[in-house]
Amino acid sequence: SLDRPVSPNPYDLLPPVGSFTVTSADLSDGAAMDLRFVHDSTAGANVSPQLSWSGAPEGTRSFCVTCFDPDAPTPSGFWHWLAVNIPAEVTSLDAGAGADDDQLPDGAFHVRNDFGNRRYDGCAPPPGDQVHRYFFVVHAVDVDALPVDGSASPAVVSFNLAFHTLARAIVVGTFAH
Repeated sequence: SLDRPVSPNPYDLLPPVGSFTVTSADLSDGAAMDLRFVHDSTAGANVSPQLSWSGAPEGTRSFCVTCFDPDAPTPSGFWHWLAVNIPAEVTSLDAGAGADDDQLPDGAFHVRNDFGNRRYDGCAPPPGDQVHRYFFVVHAVDVDALPVDGSASPAVVSFNLAFHTLARAIVVGTFAH
């Protein structure tokens, strides 16, 4: 077992922004995630969860949806999902929308996650490790499109979001095996 102190909420380390609401038919904040949303290497189905959001601030021109594990045994955490340039009129993603770009609304696309894939890849903590938290975040963005393409790293997307996020909506799932 890898015993490490629990890291803070990574979004508390960024400049403060507004908040709005995200809900999910598939996730309960702080609760263990179903195997459906876990990586297939860990006996899961590797399906992205359903997400709906409301109350984004005025001036929102697009959304980005991300999933980040700050508890991975790396100094930089682990990115599982980055869907960018979701049009402002979109307020939900169905379960499975992270499968590929064709499942996303027109104009939106995935950038590569830390598995190296341009899609959602589910939870896959090391066996016997502590419970990991998976921060599913909807970012309300002040531009129609971030200046990135599908080859961008999660760090580059996060850097751009630091300057273009008006508000965030967060739901956290957990998993250990």
